[in-house]
Amino acid sequence: MKNTESPSNPAARIRELAQAQDRLPIGEVVRRSGIAASTLRFYEEAGLLLSLRSDSGRRHYARSDLRRLAFIRAAQTVGLSLDDIRAALDQLPESRTPTAADWERLSKSWRPLLDQRIAELVQLRDTLSSCIGCGCLSLSKCKLYNPCDLAAQRGAGARYLLGDRAQEVLAELSPLDPAPASSRAARPGAAPARAKKR
Repeated sequence: MKNTESPSNPAARIRELAQAQDRLPIGEVVRRSGIAASTLRFYEEAGLLLSLRSDSGRRHYARSDLRRLAFIRAAQTVGLSLDDIRAALDQLPESRTPTAADWERLSKSWRPLLDQRIAELVQLRDTLSSCIGCGCLSLSKCKLYNPCDLAAQRGAGARYLLGDRAQEVLAELSPLDPAPASSRAARPGAAPARAKKR
């Protein structure tokens, strides 16, 4: 068998594949992984995967590549870039099949990044139904949380999804601001001010 596109150390990876007793043809990898053959070829071009060619020209992969592909898929699902994934996979040994300890070491290095993604997803889940400081002012809560689109003074985008807090934006209002008095007094989560009876 001969190698096709290769990651950073092709010679070591070729030795791993050559020594593997259990290689899988591309059709079997497609069936087992659920990943299209065209995507496998793309991963090879991106340096994430390496195959060997049989004498007839068919691609073959080490059985351990099924785990590698599952890892790539899971990483993409949580929004990691191919560069992030490649950098992580470069930490795995190229002269042998990765062990459980290798995968554990890699997962520990990703924990802070994954924790950050989880926090972002929780924030998105918890705030998307309320004012997010995007400037649309279309929800009834917007006039309380983002009067006159004050959040836009902090920059472009949905400011409250990006980490700004409505309380901070509202606290910056001064008596000279053009926002209505009822908006200046409002705070997220507080009931709107009621008019005094005469």
